Amino acid sequence: MDFKPNDDHVSIREAIGAVCRDFDEHYWLKKDNDHTFPLDFHQAMARGGWLGIAMPQEYGGSGQGILEAAIMMETVSGSGAGMSGASALHMNIFGLHPVVVFGTERQKQRWLPPLIQGEEKACFGVTEPNTGLNTLALKTSAVRKGDHYVVSGQKIWISTAQVADRILLLARTTPQDQVQSKTEGLTLFYTKLDRDFVDIHEIQKHGRASVDSNQLFIDELAVPVEDRIGEEGQGFRYLLHGLNPERILVAAEAVGLGRAALRYASRYAQERHVFNRPIGMNQGIQHPLAERWIELEAAELMYQKAAWLYDNNESCAAHANAAKFLASESGYKACETAVLTHGGMGYAKEYHVERLLREAMLPRIAPVSQNMILCFIAEKVLGQAKSY
Repeated sequence: MDFKPNDDHVSIREAIGAVCRDFDEHYWLKKDNDHTFPLDFHQAMARGGWLGIAMPQEYGGSGQGILEAAIMMETVSGSGAGMSGASALHMNIFGLHPVVVFGTERQKQRWLPPLIQGEEKACFGVTEPNTGLNTLALKTSAVRKGDHYVVSGQKIWISTAQVADRILLLARTTPQDQVQSKTEGLTLFYTKLDRDFVDIHEIQKHGRASVDSNQLFIDELAVPVEDRIGEEGQGFRYLLHGLNPERILVAAEAVGLGRAALRYASRYAQERHVFNRPIGMNQGIQHPLAERWIELEAAELMYQKAAWLYDNNESCAAHANAAKFLASESGYKACETAVLTHGGMGYAKEYHVERLLREAMLPRIAPVSQNMILCFIAEKVLGQAKSY
């Protein structure tokens, strides 16, 4: 078993680090304060070809695996960009994987190159106000009328909808009481986000202010049949191809977030003198920082194993969920420790760790809660009875 990073992984970290140096922590603090999307950062990543790191080469992507994408996203988050930088790119990496796997050749040619080149931005329209994580109970309807579907309903917590051109949309085409299997009846679309028929309300939230979150009210949005991915009624099955990669990427981003916080805290512990000595000489400061480093190292190994399993077509659901759980907790604890290491100044925005702590809540909540992960592991791995 070889734990040495290969040349490609080293090159990815170096290249992404070079891009991120032009967008330092002060840039992200300003974006957070101004509540503005980091378009210049998004475009810089597009120019470098990074938005298509896990997309097929024939459509302009790099053809790399989820492991390489995760390493990239950890590096972005760890630069000090945190979840703001990661979320500006996140949808490009995993979101259109159902198109890659199940889309027609014409759909791939039409949709993938603009996304990879940064000419279009997409959002992910699944979650609804009254269903939460119970995706199979979605109510948003899509009724076919000739050569198009008419979609009406609500979606919530839709990131980047303020700036997106298109939406990957899951809607019900067969009523729930008319399907033979509860996993059927949902259809997946990738279509234009037409604001004449979609009312978008931004949600003011705790952190990651530079990347918007929204509630969508969809009123008779016309979606052409050619914007449907795969067969009608099989959308939930297609969507699953994006869920495990998303968990792995979130895990990597949480590790990066924690490492950025640990870096700031370690530097402050060396520079801050109290009672004529650096506070980093005190074991009460040293030991929590050391524990956080150990936890982040373990989380990195976990997400890399999950990514390796996915890229090698091995069963990875348990490990992807476990990686998301472990990394989210480790990243949060690192950010909390960083604030406490700074003492009162940890509460000040100019030291950046309070921003990272606010963002560290996000991986613990989305795309799936920590409790639901524990339920999944208990049932699928340990053989316990289903509890929900």
